[in-house]
Amino acid sequence: MDFISYGLKAFFSTRPYGWDMIRAIRSCKIAAEERAVVRKECAAIRAAISENDQDYRHRNLAKLMFIHMLGYPTHFGQMECLKLIASSGFPEKRIGYLGLMLLLDERQEVLMLVTNSLKQDLNHSNQYIIGLALCALGNICSAEMARDLAPEVERLLQFRDPNIRKKVSVFYSLFKGLLATDFCFNEI
Repeated sequence: MDFISYGLKAFFSTRPYGWDMIRAIRSCKIAAEERAVVRKECAAIRAAISENDQDYRHRNLAKLMFIHMLGYPTHFGQMECLKLIASSGFPEKRIGYLGLMLLLDERQEVLMLVTNSLKQDLNHSNQYIIGLALCALGNICSAEMARDLAPEVERLLQFRDPNIRKKVSVFYSLFKGLLATDFCFNEI
């Protein structure tokens, strides 16, 4: 039992996972200590971004999301969200979409770059990737993005999975005002 608990502790205490960062931030007694830890971690994440480290990109973005939730600026991680969304693996896409929904809003100019990735993911064969794209679209969609992606979303009304059809219906109810004058969603 000690060997297993030691192995788990060693697994979760490695630097890339972020547990050390969280422990260091939570153990700070004053705000100046916390700012110093966050500054050091942000510098390490920036260095990893500049080195284009593929293996730890999603872990670094998860750290950035934690730092963002603490109230610190993390604008330098926006392009990392887009890179993760454009990747082919589901875990990377999941963290990328979560970062997109957390770090960006519909007023960011960076969102114009994500429209093509959303279009590709809405046409994907994997229902979970389609669900990620629909969830992100419901959270960060602008009027222009809704108009650009409306044909793909409308096509998903006939998708085989009922959960995808429900997400499309929720998307439509959220953006009914934006799409009222458009040609799409006539079937609902």
